[in-house]
Amino acid sequence: MFDLLIKGGTLPDGTVADIAIAGDKIAEIAPKIVAEAREVIEATGDLVTPPFVDPHFHLDATLSYGLPRVNASGTLLEGISLWGELREIATVEEMVARALQYCDWAASMGLLAIRSHVDTTPDHLNTVTAMLEVREKVKDYIDLQLVAFPQDGLYRAPNGRENLIRALDMGVEVVGGIPHFERTMADGAASLADLCQIASDRGLWVDIHCDETDDPMSRHIETLAYETQRLGLQGRVAGSHLTSMHSMDNYYVSKLLPLIAEAGISAIPNPLINIVLQGRHDTFPKRRGLTRVKEMQAMGIAVGWGQDCVLDPWYSLGTADMLDVAFMGMHVAQMTHPAEMARCFTMVTETNAQIIGLSDYGLKKGAKASLVVLDAANPVDALRLRPARLAVVAKGKVIARSPRADAVLSLPGRPGSVRRRAPQR
Repeated sequence: MFDLLIKGGTLPDGTVADIAIAGDKIAEIAPKIVAEAREVIEATGDLVTPPFVDPHFHLDATLSYGLPRVNASGTLLEGISLWGELREIATVEEMVARALQYCDWAASMGLLAIRSHVDTTPDHLNTVTAMLEVREKVKDYIDLQLVAFPQDGLYRAPNGRENLIRALDMGVEVVGGIPHFERTMADGAASLADLCQIASDRGLWVDIHCDETDDPMSRHIETLAYETQRLGLQGRVAGSHLTSMHSMDNYYVSKLLPLIAEAGISAIPNPLINIVLQGRHDTFPKRRGLTRVKEMQAMGIAVGWGQDCVLDPWYSLGTADMLDVAFMGMHVAQMTHPAEMARCFTMVTETNAQIIGLSDYGLKKGAKASLVVLDAANPVDALRLRPARLAVVAKGKVIARSPRADAVLSLPGRPGSVRRRAPQR
């Protein structure tokens, strides 16, 4: 007898299959499984997908919108300033409570793996203490990775480097940085060499806030590619944001993209946030606030969508729905060919899992039994609808359910209810 059987679901590749779960593992996937199970979920006609993955978030600041006040300018720099005030007055208990509430949202949306940057600037490191506690509390249903992130700069902030080392010693597992926020370009490049060396010495992964600016001369991604190759970190490094690339001249980018590909660096644009924060100093034309997604993918670079922020000093909206993120990215990157739209769905599932190094991920025998049943027919339909999560399974247990969102109609001569799925052809 299996613990759970999902029957008749449509997988992202269009295959229709039953999925049997025993304990916290997928025991079998086949066109038809004839067996008893303690619980059966009927998923005929519904999309069954691996869980959503967010490779870039700030859990220490989430759900703090309006504290200590609203970001009036809407700029990145005012957001950093506001967070600098808040992190000095927010208690560990408050940050834990906010983060756990967000994790409840994430679980309900089938977002079961998150990489969160944690600010290591303040000497008290309450941010780190709080997020380590959250990681322990949610480990049974959310895989939470933590990045030691010197928000005010590794060298620019007093004790910036020392506090990052302390955070790693406390159990934070990824090395972060923000080279474009250092005092000079030279300091930014030096910080990258230092951070990559720290990661190499400790056997850790690297995730850098890299060139999150409209300045086309901010070219730290080039240095990150060099240091990655020099230290043999290929496959363990991500460059997040990379928005300066939207302003670089095409000749330079034609040199840069092969360097990123050679270094095996992944890219994590954050379309909801970048489209809001970038181009604030532009009149018209306004830059779109997104890096060169399709161009990087054409070079074989792994590119995944990140959420970045929800209801915090930088972003006043958000729902913990990675399909919202992919929907915005699809529009801003103009990825509207059917194959490109399907790829946008993969960018918040398999690609993001690859970028953050998840093991035992996916719909395959022997993998971790985490999946989502969506009220959609296929991945593109899911992007269009951002539908209800009919069931969310985390490590073999059903942790969330939502009803279908069918509307009841009272129209003469028309059906009594409507479901907004695309017509099947």
